[in-house]
Amino acid sequence: MSYYFKNIGCTLLLLTICMTMNAQHHVISLWQDKIPNEKSSNLKEESTITDTQRIKNVRNPSIEVYLPSNSNSVRRAVMICPGGGYGILAYDKEGTDFAKWLNGYGIAGIVLKYRLPEDDSNKTPHLSPLMDAKQGMKIIKDSAAVWGIDADKIGVMGFSAGGHLASTLGTHFDSENRPDFMALIYPVITMQSDFTHMGSRNNLLGENPDKALVDLYSNEMQVTHNTPPTFILHSADDQAVPVENSLQFYQALNDHQVPVEMHLYPQGGHGYGFGRHNTHLSGWSLLLIDWLQQL
Repeated sequence: MSYYFKNIGCTLLLLTICMTMNAQHHVISLWQDKIPNEKSSNLKEESTITDTQRIKNVRNPSIEVYLPSNSNSVRRAVMICPGGGYGILAYDKEGTDFAKWLNGYGIAGIVLKYRLPEDDSNKTPHLSPLMDAKQGMKIIKDSAAVWGIDADKIGVMGFSAGGHLASTLGTHFDSENRPDFMALIYPVITMQSDFTHMGSRNNLLGENPDKALVDLYSNEMQVTHNTPPTFILHSADDQAVPVENSLQFYQALNDHQVPVEMHLYPQGGHGYGFGRHNTHLSGWSLLLIDWLQQL
């Protein structure tokens, strides 16, 4: 009999642990009913893992939520937009790795798996990423109290093309999905042909977009005094996304009296994530934490 109750007790303990883990980490679909701007397609979502997990053909956009323990929480959250040129998502390197890392500083890390603007499953391809980003931010703000987050301390972070999406959210927001701050890591900002990343531009807007669409998604042109405070990181030798993207956005923010902190490294290239293998870059993430703590 004692053996029976001991096993029951162990089972209940395991169930409690699992429930706690699930409460701290879960995935939520962005759209519970029909996905807006979607069209019927045989396209299947694909995920491959080499040096990083790459997701393409996103069909079920979602947020993956990582919450810190209640005792460690500083009641702040960051929605993370992985990069990938609007063609794939570098989902762990520029997503879940950072979400888990933020938890160590008491910050909720929430990874946005957003739709990519391919033609097969999107009616108007360029609309879908921003739709998903707005919906993700709205869900986080609506869930803030339940998740132990202050609704006015929820920001967005993006890498490369994910930085373009993050800065698009920060300059094209509606009242219910305005981020409270932005962190843009080697971001694509402009769609103008002189300094854009052409792969991201072609994937998002098509190969021959009209000028109005190019201007609309050139986020250095969309800054207002309501744009949220921003942290920017870039490397001067970035051959994929020219540093002028960040320089132009910094200037626009400064012109509109928006608080902005920018860190430029002379070397580093592009797509380095945490930069762990480069001692020159490896401390940049701590600069972000310092900035977040001073907001």
